[in-house]
Amino acid sequence: MKSFLKDGSKDLSASIIVFLVALPLCLGIALGSGAPLFSGIIAGIIGGIVVGSLSGSHLSVSGPAAGLTVIVATAIGKLPVYEAFLLAVIIGGAIQLLFSVLKAGIIGDYIPNCVLKGMLGAIGILLIIKQFPHLIGYDDTDFLIEENISTGMHETIFAGIKHAVEVVTPGAIMIGLMSMFILIVFELPTVKKSSAAKFIPAPLLVVLIGIGIQETAQMYNPVLLLKAKHLVSLPIAKDVHDFFGFFTFPDFQYITNKDVWISGVTLAIVASIETLLGIEAVDKIDPYKRVTPPNRELAAQGVGNIVSGFLGGLPVTSVIVRSATNATAGALSKRSTIIHVYFYWFV
Repeated sequence: MKSFLKDGSKDLSASIIVFLVALPLCLGIALGSGAPLFSGIIAGIIGGIVVGSLSGSHLSVSGPAAGLTVIVATAIGKLPVYEAFLLAVIIGGAIQLLFSVLKAGIIGDYIPNCVLKGMLGAIGILLIIKQFPHLIGYDDTDFLIEENISTGMHETIFAGIKHAVEVVTPGAIMIGLMSMFILIVFELPTVKKSSAAKFIPAPLLVVLIGIGIQETAQMYNPVLLLKAKHLVSLPIAKDVHDFFGFFTFPDFQYITNKDVWISGVTLAIVASIETLLGIEAVDKIDPYKRVTPPNRELAAQGVGNIVSGFLGGLPVTSVIVRSATNATAGALSKRSTIIHVYFYWFV
């Protein structure tokens, strides 16, 4: 009993840290994907409860992943409505279940590292381009699309960045550069080995400092104060009816749309590969050297994506940032992954 309570306390403390890291990631990935912010929260909850319960991994944490951001954004822009994209997520989850049945969990062992690095590098470049305007405080989403609906003019993403440079917010630049500096410093070998880096993850420190700068500016320096359009705004339910109104459901009339199937297959392949690489990485940092069954993980991810798609959420996958945070925070079992979800209800 004493051992159970000791292990439970470690999982509980780790779950709090995982939640504080996962929440801004869920919101940021939804924002970067051009999806409703609430869809990121749904995916985070599904990744914790559904995937966490079915997974054979003790430390892996699933949710919306940055590696899928460009794919998701492209699919949402290509498909007629968001409900069609949700159908693609369900199809992707079903394909992952098929991968599990076919014992395709070993596929990750046959993918050259150069392919993975090239894919991740390309995704990173696109994310930098699309997030640069937000870094300097330009939050008009027109620069994300080729056609500016409000003006009827056509422009490329790079032209949109040119317009963004003309509208600069000092507070946004300060917070953005400070955040980048912290993330880069925490990747230095000497800092990684320090006890401070193990005690507080870099993403959590970035969030705390960003909030601190905003609150300090509100009291002492209005010039650096961010406006309402720069802040994340989640819908607030007045009653149960309003709460259920936040959910979006798939529209099966688009089942014959070839783009829906192309998006679903793409999501299934990339999410599966990212998951397999993620669990392999987290198994290596597991102090007990436990091994995650890959085919069971694919099945868990497939069920998670089907449920997420039905409820209006983004696709989920095993996320190395959250999983590594979970491990370094001292988690001992999947209880930490599941427990961290309950803190979302306080948002």
